[in-house]
Amino acid sequence: MRILILSTAMLLAAGAAMAQAASATQEQITAAASALLQAFADAQAAEGYVVDFELGQLDPRLNLAACGDQLTAEFSGDPWQTTQPTLLIQCEGQRPWRMYLPATVTITGQVFTASRPVARGERITRGLVSVEQSVINSTRRAPITALEDLLGKEASRSMNRGTVYTPAYVEEPDAVQRGDHVIITARSGSFEVHTRGKALANGQTGEQVLVENLSSSRRVRGRIVGPGRVEIPM
Repeated sequence: MRILILSTAMLLAAGAAMAQAASATQEQITAAASALLQAFADAQAAEGYVVDFELGQLDPRLNLAACGDQLTAEFSGDPWQTTQPTLLIQCEGQRPWRMYLPATVTITGQVFTASRPVARGERITRGLVSVEQSVINSTRRAPITALEDLLGKEASRSMNRGTVYTPAYVEEPDAVQRGDHVIITARSGSFEVHTRGKALANGQTGEQVLVENLSSSRRVRGRIVGPGRVEIPM
């Protein structure tokens, strides 16, 4: 009987120790995840964004080895592209393990929206831009958050009033358009010759375009080096 009572007591003690270790491990996980999210929120606050976050629930059946070292935590995906990022929690101790913990993160900040309907190909000016506060990471396409990255671009598709500007809606304008008068530069080392020409197609900086030399009527292909400027090798 004494042996049975002793065995039962040892089992209960072992179970209590395991439960205590599991509880401590869960506390470690929660602490590491919370520290990561708070550091992220503080860093974004310095840039003018407001970050709210909430940890997901740990599985009560979780049974991981106690970690002698400090746990590491990182985002397993980009929190700027989803409000439901997953956190990777890792133990690098003698009995290493890793687990994923869900979280809810909202990043609120300034976004730019169309102040009126915008037609495809229309140049984006300050008058076409309104400023609003919005949850930036609520869509997979992150909005444009710097005005200098928006002004001067062209609408790559039509937009309704209130549409949030994202890189999918704008593109670099053509530096040269068909029919434009351009300066043609023929270059060889430090020696160069300039003449006037006419663009026979549209193109952006860095692209090849066919131009007509207005002096000789000769057609040549050159590289667009800037608005209204085309360079050809000699």
